[in-house]
Amino acid sequence: MTFKTIVSTEQLAQHLQDPDWIVFDCRFTLTNKEAGGLAYKTSHIPGARYAHLDDDLSGPVTEKSGRHPLPDVQQLSEKLSLWGVDSGKQVVVYDDSFGAMAVKMWWLLRWLGHDKVALLDGGLPKWLKEKRPVTPDLPNVVAAKFVAQLRKELQANVAEVDNARQERCRLVIDARPEQRFTGEREPLDKVAGHIPGSVNWIFDENLDFDGTYLPADELREAYLKLLNGVKPELVIHTCGSGVTACHNMLAMEIAGLAGGKLYPGSWSEWITDPSRPIATGEGHEHRNHLADDPFSCA
Repeated sequence: MTFKTIVSTEQLAQHLQDPDWIVFDCRFTLTNKEAGGLAYKTSHIPGARYAHLDDDLSGPVTEKSGRHPLPDVQQLSEKLSLWGVDSGKQVVVYDDSFGAMAVKMWWLLRWLGHDKVALLDGGLPKWLKEKRPVTPDLPNVVAAKFVAQLRKELQANVAEVDNARQERCRLVIDARPEQRFTGEREPLDKVAGHIPGSVNWIFDENLDFDGTYLPADELREAYLKLLNGVKPELVIHTCGSGVTACHNMLAMEIAGLAGGKLYPGSWSEWITDPSRPIATGEGHEHRNHLADDPFSCA
């Protein structure tokens, strides 16, 4: 059986000794970039490799890029090979922040053409609460050959975002906390606000009280209301730097509403060009009424 969205702690526990399953610890703290790696060295799920958001899963930051540019395809493919990933492997990613960081690796693998990747639902907190095994021991890794088959259709560039935000048949969804979206508070980027025309769907709205994703039918109902007639494949997901936006993408996949794109540069790239417009406040200017006229965008 192939897992493409989420796996439960029980399912992972059953496959800890399975050589065809490879686990990645993706813990990362935006305000302390070494915290995740240090935590990994102390304790992690047995067999897990560590993937660093900046060093492994992102490319070099430039004046025109966001904070987490896409990595070089060849370099990431070589790292995945060294980590033992090939087309036959089921990859599971986890973190300690309800998937907020690990979802980027989930998306990157899909972008590279590897669909057999899933997020550990509930992450390390749920794993530990259930008293499942952890270890400080580094895994014995057997190298493999990862061959990328790039799927550029999963990403949107800044020009596409600029067009989409002005089209009533498309929707740009921002996953950041409300105060960052409205511009009331901005702890990470130089400019506060949001892309005009976008709507705010905070990624933790996808979660149940225990930190796992909400059931698929509940997610579907919530997102259909948010989309209000916009087709899932015409959605672009954004956030601060293209990380937590993947959480909403995964939620839509779980809900059976696949096909949206990620804007990898997100807000931190958008604001590098002062000629690009910004908006503050609640951002209801894109609230469309396509559901009232379902044929208007046919």
